[in-house]
Amino acid sequence: MPGDSIGKMFKVSVWGESHGSSIGAVVEGCPPGIELDLNRIQEELNRRKPGRNKFVSARNEKDRFEILSGLFNGRTTGTPISVIIKNEGFEKENYEELGRIFRPGHADYTYHAKYGIRDYYGGGRSSARMTAPVVVAGAIAGQVLSGELGIEIQAYVKKIGNIRSNISSSEVEKADLYRSPVNFPDMDREKEILALLGKLEEEGNSVGGIVECVIKNVPAGFGEPLFDKLDADLAKAMVGLNAVKGFEIGNGFECAELTGKENNDGFSVSNGKVVTKTNNSGGVLGGISNGMPIVFRVAFKAAPSIAQKQNTIDIDGKKIEIEIKGNHDICVAIRAVPVVEALSAIIVCDHYLRCRGQCGVK
Repeated sequence: MPGDSIGKMFKVSVWGESHGSSIGAVVEGCPPGIELDLNRIQEELNRRKPGRNKFVSARNEKDRFEILSGLFNGRTTGTPISVIIKNEGFEKENYEELGRIFRPGHADYTYHAKYGIRDYYGGGRSSARMTAPVVVAGAIAGQVLSGELGIEIQAYVKKIGNIRSNISSSEVEKADLYRSPVNFPDMDREKEILALLGKLEEEGNSVGGIVECVIKNVPAGFGEPLFDKLDADLAKAMVGLNAVKGFEIGNGFECAELTGKENNDGFSVSNGKVVTKTNNSGGVLGGISNGMPIVFRVAFKAAPSIAQKQNTIDIDGKKIEIEIKGNHDICVAIRAVPVVEALSAIIVCDHYLRCRGQCGVK
């Protein structure tokens, strides 16, 4: 059906459901001869998987991927790469009573309204479980970008609730992120985050958050005019993620408060390369990369599965009260970090291949 794929030159199509036997992806357009590090791909998948600490879903998934095609002697062949991940750590009986209920904040009602039928086991197709094969596809794209252009992509939690990191995007250390159980780079404020999450866990509640992403070493020239702008494609990919309600690049909504003189990035030349003194544009002008780091933020709403009583209706329109059981993510932004990186890699790789085919990479 429409809406299952992303990208044009580097195209990723995702298949499966949350509580089906398997989920997976087909990657088309990957250049041949790329030596893939499968361990690195698994490491990225491990960063996304549930059960890593008490603040995320306790679902016990091994999340081991297998590449079925498109790889020969460890190198990509240029043909479609098919990826499969077995679903294991779920219990369908936990969802039986939800088959006739529209859970507040979930896609239950909208899927029912569109299709007249829905997979209520874990949300089926609408589940965030579907981001697992995206992470694998993104890890493949990331290895193409790092190997051929030295592009680096780093995302992290910028804010949870009203607690915001004071570390600038240029100062985030990867070691701090891997140390943090919540992918938060500000050690001075992490205790506040952990206290907030602990309080919400006791209350059976959840909270939203913001993920910031920095993409370094992208050459100037990636992106297309008008409808296929680099930032527009990044925005579409990110807003397509589960629970995302906002996207901004560079100064984002803050630019509405600034004058042209305050917001414009002045050009200069450093070591023979065109640079800007500031980066208010977030590395994109006119939908095309300008060679500066691409910096954007993604806003995630609070996870709708909470252990508190909520009012809703069933499929017959009858009013009922619901309290969702089980251990769910207290803040979905935490596990979304590697997914944001993966989608960023897919979009940038797609535009790299477009640019390479149309005008070469300068």
